[in-house]
Amino acid sequence: MLDFFNRCLLKKILVIRFSALGDVAMTVPVLEALARHYPDLDITMLSRGFCRPLFERLPQNVHFVAADLNGAHKGLSGLNRLLKEMDFCSYDYVADLHDVLRTKWLRFRFCMAGKKTAKIDKGRAEKKALVRASNKHKKQLRTSFERYADVFAKLGFPVKMNFVSLPSNRAHEQKKEGETWIGVAPFAKHQGKIYPLEKTERVVEILSERENTKIFLFGASEYEESIMKTWSGGYRNVSIPELKGLGADLDLMAQLDVMFSMDSANMHLASLMAVPVVSVWGATHPYAGFLGWNQKLENCVQLNMECRPCSVFGNKPCKYGDYRCMNKIAPEQVVEKILANVR
Repeated sequence: MLDFFNRCLLKKILVIRFSALGDVAMTVPVLEALARHYPDLDITMLSRGFCRPLFERLPQNVHFVAADLNGAHKGLSGLNRLLKEMDFCSYDYVADLHDVLRTKWLRFRFCMAGKKTAKIDKGRAEKKALVRASNKHKKQLRTSFERYADVFAKLGFPVKMNFVSLPSNRAHEQKKEGETWIGVAPFAKHQGKIYPLEKTERVVEILSERENTKIFLFGASEYEESIMKTWSGGYRNVSIPELKGLGADLDLMAQLDVMFSMDSANMHLASLMAVPVVSVWGATHPYAGFLGWNQKLENCVQLNMECRPCSVFGNKPCKYGDYRCMNKIAPEQVVEKILANVR
């Protein structure tokens, strides 16, 4: 009861970010800094339910509310229902880290209630200049972490981000002394971000031949599971994590020596556990600001081609039809980069 009354006395900020898991994961280092720097600020993260485990490991002044955007909270009537369920008038500040139709409506409702709000500047013009067909403006843009932090600064809460990692729990499988553990996450939402699977399989094959080495495959969908089962059955020391779920993945990733992934959510999850990530970039580019937290540009495997980057999110088809930006990267080149990160 005392905690309830204490919380009522705190200034309350609502943070909104829906969308993909990777984008939500990138809010974690910023929220951790916000929570630490302002312990008297009550922070509520509003996102999709599957993201909850990311925020359960943050300081105690961070809370989570799940939005059922495909069910009870679908459409304007659903969003209004969500606001009512949340007692939205109790919040003092709103940080919109997404700025899409849903969050614009929520932000409007908070503005009408006299709440102070701020939204993300996505830098659309500079990102468009980075990926245009000719005369690309190739330079490092502000990262999503910086853009998120800018929103809190607008609300009067500047933060200095020095996040290290999320705490980990004891994983189902424990690493033995002298073992090397390598994670492989070969999938992404769009083809322009996926290293050809036959080449990734060759990477797995080469790594599986190392002594005292275990390779863990990360994926989610039924299709991805079928690919991973083929690989785990065909090569020694290659397996799929026994326990499923975001929390279990984080705990297993914390023990990895290195993760090999695409420009995808798994890159960000491993980054949150302070694991070095070797990532492959094709249609997209780290310059757009989506590289994982504290990851090194030197661990990004990519080709310097006139046509790339051609897409911010990797969702545009290759103009040549062959995704040469990915196909011309040799598996041996990837393996060399991975082993350079093995302790």
